[in-house]
Amino acid sequence: MLRIDPAAMAELTRDLPGWAMRSLATVPWVVVRRVPPFGGMLPVGIRGAGRAERCAAWLPSDAIIDRRTPEDLATACAWHGHPRAAEVPALAALDAVADLLAGHSWGPAGSVGFELATGHAAAHRDSDLDIVLRAPHGIGRDAAGRLLAGLEALPVHVDVAVETPLGACSLAEIAAGGPVAMKTLVGPRLVRDPWAEPA
Repeated sequence: MLRIDPAAMAELTRDLPGWAMRSLATVPWVVVRRVPPFGGMLPVGIRGAGRAERCAAWLPSDAIIDRRTPEDLATACAWHGHPRAAEVPALAALDAVADLLAGHSWGPAGSVGFELATGHAAAHRDSDLDIVLRAPHGIGRDAAGRLLAGLEALPVHVDVAVETPLGACSLAEIAAGGPVAMKTLVGPRLVRDPWAEPA
């Protein structure tokens, strides 16, 4: 997640829909999109009040005044003492996720990550828990299956995106075996090995 310098807000919001301008005025944070940067501009996404309110935009790199990664949130245990943990099961589940993913580089993303990074209420009682798991080296099918089994035993739905050097894929697809759908900077690809460079 990236925080925007208020001085750059007018330029960024010039061509945005009204809801996006209002959202940024309240919460000046954006998420990074999986698109190559272009001409010194970063591809970002703006979150609104609901799923229907999502907007793509481009942000000058010098407009960023703060940056928080999912791993930053996990390292800081940013959910500890969170005032909404009792009403948002996905927040309450993070201690259990931390135990299951101990030794891995990981962190919360999605609405839960956005809320923890910004302090703005974004998750709700029925929110899934989106997790980013950094995996510079391969995770075998059996290891993925063991992680998945532990996560599936939790009282919330946990969706894990495994970030490899080539892109991101689903932990569940790795555990299932067979071809895996990868999200890359140049678009989606179907691969057999998420860590192998294409031939």
